[in-house]
Amino acid sequence: MSAELIESAIRQEIESLHEFFVGWFSGALPNSVFDAQFTRRFDPEFVLISPSGELLSLSQLSSGLRAAHGSNPDFRIAIREVQVRRTANSQVLATYQEWQRHALASAPPDNGRVATVLFNAADELRWLHVHETWLPAAQMAAGPYDF
Repeated sequence: MSAELIESAIRQEIESLHEFFVGWFSGALPNSVFDAQFTRRFDPEFVLISPSGELLSLSQLSSGLRAAHGSNPDFRIAIREVQVRRTANSQVLATYQEWQRHALASAPPDNGRVATVLFNAADELRWLHVHETWLPAAQMAAGPYDF
């Protein structure tokens, strides 16, 4: 697969997952789609390291997400600066910026983070690991939040 096709597939997957988050938190998606639109994307050993340093397993993340269904109708996400950093064997390492607006569970609620994600790309993309870090405060304050 060419570098352009890999980057396109990675961008599409990242954007699609975050569209799920917006639909889930806003309540626009029904409970019945959780496994098909969320769980199936992840390796069973998936780990998320949040910007605060909290380490979450797939089970912990799923439990928290299920409980938050429809909890934030005004929540929005914009994905920016997706970059494939490295491909090796069947794995792809990428980074992206995730900008959130009206994120009730984050401080500040309008925020930005940079994420590093490791995918298994053997058959279909599977999320293996994500590490998020807050963007600098001045950059977050400046936005833009026009999404």
